[in-house]
Amino acid sequence: MKIRPDDGLTFDDVLLVPRYSRIRSRSSVNTAAYLTPGIRLAIPIVSANMDTVTESHMAVTLAQEGGIGILHRFMTIEQQAACVEKVKRAESFVVEHPDSISPRVTVGEARLKMGEAGIGGLLVVDEDGRLCGMVTTRDVLLAPDESKPIREVMTGLDRLVTAPISETLEEARQTLYTHRVEKLPLVDAEGRVAGLITAQDIIKIQEHPSATKDERGHLRVGVAIGARADDLDRAEACLNAGADVLVVDIAHGHSQHVIDMVKALKSRFPNAPVIAGNVATGEATLDLINAGADAIKVGVGPGSICITRVVTGFGVPQLTAVSEAAEVARTLGRPVIADGGIRTSGDLTKAIAAGASTVMIGSMLAGTDESPGAPIVRNGRRFKVVRGMASLTANIERKTIEKDARLQDDDISQVVPEGVEAIVPYRGSVKDILHQLVGGLRSGLSYAGAETIEQLWDNAEFVRITPAGVRESGAHDVDIS
Repeated sequence: MKIRPDDGLTFDDVLLVPRYSRIRSRSSVNTAAYLTPGIRLAIPIVSANMDTVTESHMAVTLAQEGGIGILHRFMTIEQQAACVEKVKRAESFVVEHPDSISPRVTVGEARLKMGEAGIGGLLVVDEDGRLCGMVTTRDVLLAPDESKPIREVMTGLDRLVTAPISETLEEARQTLYTHRVEKLPLVDAEGRVAGLITAQDIIKIQEHPSATKDERGHLRVGVAIGARADDLDRAEACLNAGADVLVVDIAHGHSQHVIDMVKALKSRFPNAPVIAGNVATGEATLDLINAGADAIKVGVGPGSICITRVVTGFGVPQLTAVSEAAEVARTLGRPVIADGGIRTSGDLTKAIAAGASTVMIGSMLAGTDESPGAPIVRNGRRFKVVRGMASLTANIERKTIEKDARLQDDDISQVVPEGVEAIVPYRGSVKDILHQLVGGLRSGLSYAGAETIEQLWDNAEFVRITPAGVRESGAHDVDIS
């Protein structure tokens, strides 16, 4: 039998020691951090790849606020790729492939296409891709004859305001304002459509100056994949749809099939950043980095709905796991993501102080407007469902997707769940949660005398506390109103 000499520590076991600070306001600190060596976030928060947490709506909001969302993998390949496309189209300076329609179609067909795509206008282009005009909702909304050709109701090219491919953001803003239009088609020298700029997209850019975007101005998004052979096809489809990072997400990441998958991904898609996990030791971190991982996800069993430690007896308290992984990863220039166990902004600060670059959060975000699923009402209060991806119901749904058929009773009996399904209070917009978390982190940086997360790593000093210290840290000896 081997027992490690040091105790495993988690967030409630320690406090950070206040340090001398020159910082006058928490607003002056910088919370930016690297998700991977090539992707930097304005806020170090990643939404968990759980089917009750992150689909396209959550991913869009996280990216707009400066973080990033990781789309869960418990859907078909086509569905996951479609989610990626929704995120990538949600915000950009230039819509590179705007929806278009032929001038020969009817008013009814144009109305139907706009309704299905959820958009308010279509460019009208000929067979050679040359711009002929534009049709909007107001052109077809009350049209008495749906069989009328669209060219009879569209705004023709002679009345359409266009711009060259070289149009800058400031030039586009001025053009849209001067002509009081909402859409500005971009055309090349031959009159072919090269893109579209909308007033709404410019407004989004102004509203979200810290948004996480790629080099073309699209919001960034990650996708989770497994370690099966067909997950290479899943990765390819999502990358073709525009995914910015792949996350090999397995409960026990320090295993040969994960190492093989990381190697296969880096071989087949050498330019795609790959995050691998989950792990809980420095040895596992080193093995995954040697396999080619660009960042490591740390956490075996700390999540509020994870019971891996109870079912298997394995795990490492999260603060110790993050510290050991980060010590190895930092020497090799790889970021660490602390995944699980975050309940407060203080936990977020401790996880980063221990060496994490970013933190993945699940249950805290599950009760928000942006998480999948509708609220339920119990005793007059609103809740939303959250479940671990190793829970019984998640296992059953995953097997159903994989087999594309109903499960048999003997299939269900073989499932050994390592997660639970629960409900969490409805929490409104995820933006409010992010505001509280980032605000607490900013205060934490100021207490450490650190202007950046990198300085927090250097300045952080932990002190162990007793159960009495834990009680003292919260509100006590008063009646909470």
